[in-house]
Amino acid sequence: MKKLIPSYIRVPLLFAFVFAALEYFIDSGDKPAFIQFPMVAVFLGVFLFLLIAIEIVISAVDTVTYHLLTDEQKKQLAEAQSISLFKSDWYQNLLIKLTKSKDIEQESDVMLDHDYDGIKELDNVLPPWWVYLFYGTILFGLVYLVRFHIVGDYDQAQEFKKEVELAALENAKNTSATPDDMNVDKVTLLIDAASLAKGKEIFMNACAACHKADGGGLVGPNLTDKNWINGGGIKNVFKLISEGSKNNATMVAWNKNLKPTEIQNVASYILSLQGTNPAGAKAAEGELWVEAATVPIEKVFDTTKVTTPLTK
Repeated sequence: MKKLIPSYIRVPLLFAFVFAALEYFIDSGDKPAFIQFPMVAVFLGVFLFLLIAIEIVISAVDTVTYHLLTDEQKKQLAEAQSISLFKSDWYQNLLIKLTKSKDIEQESDVMLDHDYDGIKELDNVLPPWWVYLFYGTILFGLVYLVRFHIVGDYDQAQEFKKEVELAALENAKNTSATPDDMNVDKVTLLIDAASLAKGKEIFMNACAACHKADGGGLVGPNLTDKNWINGGGIKNVFKLISEGSKNNATMVAWNKNLKPTEIQNVASYILSLQGTNPAGAKAAEGELWVEAATVPIEKVFDTTKVTTPLTK
């Protein structure tokens, strides 16, 4: 069987089309759909596997069928496959239907009596595709006339006014949104399950490659012990993630990729790993960090002074 498109082009083309369709129709926010939703990645993997399997099966069937042909049939097949696309019967028939052109041998049928210094004129019909396109423009013009000039649907001025109102509403919505003003001075440790879950998701996507999924450390240091290279506590960890480390160039600043509240979430999640002691964790690095305790200030009274009650 002659294939117009080779399998090494057909398979990636179909896969790319399905991949683009999924990304377009699935709302996955700022992340690609196959990352945000693992089932999409599973579907794409299965789909690619099926495409390759189908190509292998078709190729095997073609091979077996070819070996079952007689020598005469193989010769006819080779002759049919040697004909180019533009010389094939179905392409020629399609061309005739679209253009209704006459062959040179049939020009006498459409020859006019006009003769200008030996130059003769042919009475060829307009190509059907051009005629149907012209009819389509007439139909479009009639619909436009009825809708906008007879029925009185919206005009350009009304459409412009509506677009301006929608733009003003969107601008007001963005202006009224609460800005993310979290910073190292205001940051506090989060311990609620929702915040830690968000922090874990960010950690798995951005930090696990260097610190391992359990925080035990790989390229980066162990995050589960009490030692810290750049200082521990929520403020130091927040600052480290936001601005990066001066002691390690691989620890880059994440303030361009993460919002301040997202940095707070992941910093809180990292501190929640303290004491988990995962198997295979790296040795402690840096200095032991002890959170400074807040000592209440007691009021001091001068007992040498005696206050006498007021008398009338």
